[in-house]
Order: sequence, then C-alpha cells, then structure tokens
Amino acid sequence: MHLLNLGILAHVDAGKTSLTERLLHSVGVIDEIGSVDAGSTQTDTLALERRRGITIKSAVVSFAVDDVTVNLIDTPGHPDFIAEVERVLGVLDGAVLVVSAVEGVQAQTRVLMRTLQRLRIPTLVFVNKIDRRGARYDGVLRAIVERLTPAVVPMGTVAGLGAREARFIPEIGAYDVLADHDDDLLSAYVEGRVGADLLHRALVAQTRQALVHPVYFGSAVTGAGVSELITGIKELLPAADGDPEGPVSGTVFKVDRGPAGEKVAYARLFSGTLGIRDRVPFGEARTEGRITAISVFDGGTETRREAVPANRIAKLWGLADIRIGDALGEPRKAHGHFFAPPSLETVVVPGPDTDARSLHLALTQLAEQDPLIDLRHDEVRQETSVSLYGEVQKEVVQATLAEEFGLDVTFRETTPLCIERPAGSGTAAEFIKKDANPFLATVGLRVDPAPVGSGVAFRLEVELGAMPYAFFKAVEDTVRETLHQGLEGWQVTDCTVTMTHSGYWPRQSHAHQGFDKSMSSTGADFRGLTPLVLVEALRRAGTQVYEPMHRFRIEAPADTLGALLPVLAALRAVPQTTETRGDRCVLEGAVPAARVHALEQRLPGLTRGEGELESGFDHYAPVSHGTVPRRPRSDHNPLNRKEYLLNVTRRVGG
Repeated sequence: MHLLNLGILAHVDAGKTSLTERLLHSVGVIDEIGSVDAGSTQTDTLALERRRGITIKSAVVSFAVDDVTVNLIDTPGHPDFIAEVERVLGVLDGAVLVVSAVEGVQAQTRVLMRTLQRLRIPTLVFVNKIDRRGARYDGVLRAIVERLTPAVVPMGTVAGLGAREARFIPEIGAYDVLADHDDDLLSAYVEGRVGADLLHRALVAQTRQALVHPVYFGSAVTGAGVSELITGIKELLPAADGDPEGPVSGTVFKVDRGPAGEKVAYARLFSGTLGIRDRVPFGEARTEGRITAISVFDGGTETRREAVPANRIAKLWGLADIRIGDALGEPRKAHGHFFAPPSLETVVVPGPDTDARSLHLALTQLAEQDPLIDLRHDEVRQETSVSLYGEVQKEVVQATLAEEFGLDVTFRETTPLCIERPAGSGTAAEFIKKDANPFLATVGLRVDPAPVGSGVAFRLEVELGAMPYAFFKAVEDTVRETLHQGLEGWQVTDCTVTMTHSGYWPRQSHAHQGFDKSMSSTGADFRGLTPLVLVEALRRAGTQVYEPMHRFRIEAPADTLGALLPVLAALRAVPQTTETRGDRCVLEGAVPAARVHALEQRLPGLTRGEGELESGFDHYAPVSHGTVPRRPRSDHNPLNRKEYLLNVTRRVGG
C-alpha cells in the first residue's frame, strides 16, 4: 500500500473545497456531497468556515484509490491565511492546484504556483467550473502558460463548454514539452514513432520530478473530469518513501486543542515509527515529551492507533509544550519561510463585559494555532496587539473570540508594522559603581549597521573567560529582547551589537553567613543594565524607520488607465512598468502596505469590476512622507532612565 500526502491549493472561490467533496464522493468515502454554501462540507468543520463559505484552517481527510492511500489536506485560499498554507507545504508529496475556468489565473494562483515550483513539489493543475457560463478553455490554458508556467501538458479537451453537460475528453497533447526533458522521446517525436507507453513513462517521470504539470479540465459540481484527475493523482504523483525502520523524524504543521483543553499536534512522520508511551524530543530546545495517544486518518475518519509509521499524518496527544513548526525526533533540513511575514498590526480592544485575563488566555491559544499572530502585550497600557495579513483575518479573529470563547472585542485601526535600522555606529558603556550605575555589572556595547536582511548579530570584543558565561548569555539575550523596541518603538534589525566592556563582582559572603547579594554580581544585574547601555548606543547611532512596501500587479482594461493613475498616486503607489496587451493594461510597482486595503476597495469601481490586483510584501523603504510613525513602548522604557530604574530596581539613579 503506497501513501501520498496531497495538498489542494487555490485562489479563494476557485472551488477547492467543492473539489475535495467531489473527490471524497467519487472514491466512496461520503454518500452525499457537501455544499460550501450550505455549510455541510467534510473539511470546513469550523462554524465560522461554514457560515462564511471560506476555508480558514487546514483540514486532513484520507481515502484510498486502489492500492494508494491518499491523505488529502484542504488549505485556505484567501491570502490573509497564507501562513496556514505555508505550514502545510512542508509535509506534502504532491499537490493539486485548482484554477477557475471562469476567472482564470488569479493573484493567489500565481503566488502558490511560484512557491510549489520553488519547493519542487509535483503538481497537477485542475481547471474547475467548465460547466459555468463564461468558462474558457483556450484562454485559461494560454493564461496558465503565460502567467504560471510554460511546462504544462494538457490532458484533454472539453466538449459542451459553459453548459451543465460539459464533459472532459482525455487526450494527451504537448509532446514537445515532454520532449524538452527526454532525449529518447525527442528522437521518437522527430521520427514520428511516439507510442503511448513511451509518452506515459515520460509523463510519469517528469511530473514526479516537477518538470511538467499535467492540466485537467472539469467540474467539481457535475463530476466531469474528476475520475481522470483521480487517475492522475494515483499514477503521476510520487508516493511517500520514508523508512519506518529509520530514526524518528517528523514535522508539526498544525496545533489544536481537544475538548478538555489539551494540545493536539498534527504531524507528518518522514522516518521511523512513533508509538504510545514513546518519549520524543521536539522543538529547538529538544524538550522531551511522552506520547499519550495517537490517531491516524483512514477512510474518511480518524482511527486510534498504538503507533504511527513513517509517511503517515497523525494527531498526537501528550506534547504539552509543542508548537507549530517543531521538529519531532531528528530535525530535517528547514525550508525557512516561503511567504513574507505579516506587515500589519492592530490593537485588540475588549468590550465592556470582557475580562482582560480571559481575553489574554484566548489570544494566547489562538497564537498557538497561528504563531504569526505574534501577541505583543503592553503592561503599562494593558493593551494587546496582534499581527495580521489583512482585514479578513481581523474579522475572523474577532468572530473566533466571540464564538469559541464568548468574548466581545473590537479593533483599533490597522497600522503597518515598521522596522528600524541603525543610521550609523554608536557606543556606550556603564561601569560598576560609577556614574550612578545601581547594578553590579559593567557593560559596554557598540551598535553598527549590517547588510539588509542579515538580522541581528551579537559579537564579543572581550575575552570569553573574563567573567562567567551565564553573564555573557544574559547580556546577549537581553540585547535581542531590547531590540524588539527601538528609539521609535519598532523592532531594530540588520545590525551588529558588539560587547566592548565587561566586568563583575565575584560571589561574596560574610564569615559564617550565606551569599551576600549586595557584594556579588548576578544575572539580574546584567539583564537590568544592558537595556540602558544599548539604547544609549542606539541614540548615538541614530535609527531610521522603514515601512513595509508591497509589490503590486494590476491587470485592467486599458481605457481605465487614466482613472487608475491619479488614485495610485494618492495612495503613494509608484508604478514602475506599464504594458498594454490589446485592450488590457498591466501595471507593476510598489505601494505602502498600509494602502493595499484601500487599493483593493477602490479597484473594482475604477475598472468596471474587471481589474485584478496581485500584491505581496516586497521590501522595507525609509519613511519619507509625513511624521515618522511611532509605536508605544510595552517595556520598562529604558529611553527614560529615571522611569526605567523606578520600574526595574525601585531605586532612582542619576
């Protein structure tokens, strides 16, 4: 029995969840096809998903096709939930990318295909909705070639396009695309002796290597083309090939909570076998957890098992500290992030009857399921901020808090998540018992700019043996923590922090008495002093605030260009290329992340509803318009020495 972990991906409303339902019905897992509109689908299990008709969380369901067991993962299509898609990509053996025959290639379709190709995940393309009025064959196929990839192999044609009776007629074409990667096939093609067996072998080999992408046409509603797609899934996509006898190695791609509030980890096992009562290390800290229960997906249901072997996807209980993205057992090579992090932020405002402690607990649980929410709590103002991809995600967080936790919240206006970078170099130092330093520690730091994208590096110019290692570690950890809030309150990045001075008082004690804190340095001294020294070095270096910029691509009727350009200028969008293709124009450029939502709202009215916008984070640019945005601090504010020392030591210094 072969195993295949398959992802279904698409732009929102292309029919991805409907296709999942049709697949499950076709292979006999369900007797009746669920409806997205009616909220009766197998994979959209959240009440919010069923009411809104969109997928928010990835879901797993299993079915068999002859001797192949498929674990199918339905993923969100809306770009606000791209982080959910990212987590799934790392556990897939193959994918089906769904495209609408009516709307064609859309913004998210392009983003997904680029990522699938970068990760070399074997992918079939299914063009859905051939039964709908306005469905196209040649136009969509041409758009796939031009906007997704030229390496496509049409697997057939369509009869009765745009009518309920539309059907898919299997017929492999585009021999030349296959011949580009196969010398034997090229020779046979030139000599006119291409046989079905040779063609099929080349198609299987090249699809499994992600060199070509077979394209099927059909309808999830009527079932046209779905049996051919199922055959393609079975024959063309590669089976998982992990060794059940090897060392345990897996990845957690989703975390939920069970009825009793316990954590449940969804994991793909790449190697080895994991059983109940087994202890397994996980995460960066390599904490050991003990598996207390296991269930696998089988025949459309979850089944409890004593063990889960390599290649399977399972739900695991007992790992209390598990987080999304954690490696189980031996870590595999990390892919890193496939998509940009959120570039927006908002403050959660509790309603009049909402308990702040309950809200914080609920938000913490949501952050477990989506770490990119990135909670930021301001103790002084008693406010909590969350990071976001867009306005739909904000609405979903609000509805989830109301429905699952009974908490009423609103949000402040969404603002961009800026960063700070050092403008130059700056040094500062404080010495034990000098200059009103109340801490038994000497710390000197220098801040220097570093290349864009390099993050934060910590280095030593003092001897590592000059004081206990724990004190150096306390300084480094505090440096990294303090840099989360720069001179203007934004995270400081792309810099090198060098420790230039160090000093401590060794452990002291009076005769016949124990340890005397007043005469001995502790880690708390270094953690308390480091922020004061670091922000002074930052002051002397100066920082520049950068705002997130999105690249955009707008395709719209050419005669609407005159109306588009002034609005783009008002939104501080800068078109960099403009191209006219017949009666259509394509504009590409950059726009501040804070203005993307406004552009999305304005575009339909400016383009008679025919404009298409694709955008995504691209880079950070210096803030050059208006006042420099500031972010309220949520720490003890080392920028104000008197306030900081009152909060940290209850003593006033200097």
